Formats: sequence, structure tokens, C-alpha cells
Amino acid sequence: MSRRLLQASLLALATLAPFPVSAAVSAGSAVVVAVETSRVADLVMLDAGFNAGLRQGMLCRVTRGGLEVAEVLLVEIRPQHSAALIVGVTPRLAIRPGDSVRLKLLKS
Repeated sequence: MSRRLLQASLLALATLAPFPVSAAVSAGSAVVVAVETSRVADLVMLDAGFNAGLRQGMLCRVTRGGLEVAEVLLVEIRPQHSAALIVGVTPRLAIRPGDSVRLKLLKS
């Protein structure tokens, strides 16, 4: 049931996007288009998807001006846009449309 709710939320967000959804500038990056809060989970709509190299299950960092704002988990991927669950937010900060999203890479 949760997956159906996430899919319905993604479709609703895509229709409410304030500007056209387009591919990311570089592979593995995106921009926050909208943040949707609900009783079940908070979702972040991104302007990039499968075509930009994003895949379901990837962990990403949300940044604004070099400052890490949050971490999100990609849960629904479409060719040109995607949705992510908010995993954690830096205290006293919030995700906003226009924030940058990049894959979280582990250094070895």
C-alpha cells in the first residue's frame, strides 16, 4: 500500500511542478522542484531521473550554497523526474525548491 501511495504522490507532484521538468546538467545530479508533506512520508520531487543516471535506492545529499541541508533516498524514478524520501535533515534547515541534489559517494 505504501508503494501505491508513493506512486500516486509522485504523479500528483509532477502535475503540480511550478516549472517544466528537465534533465539534470550532469549525471547523478538534480534540482529540487517541490517538497510534498503527508501523514505517511515527506517526498521531494526532483527534475531528473533515469536519463540522468539516477536509480531507485540511491542515497543523495541535498545542498544549498555548499551547505548540506539533508539526505534523501530515491524511491520512484521516471525518465525525466524522480521522487525521494527525506532520510535526515540538518537541524534548523529545510529542503526548498531550487536546492541541489547529488549522489552521496562513499570514499574508500
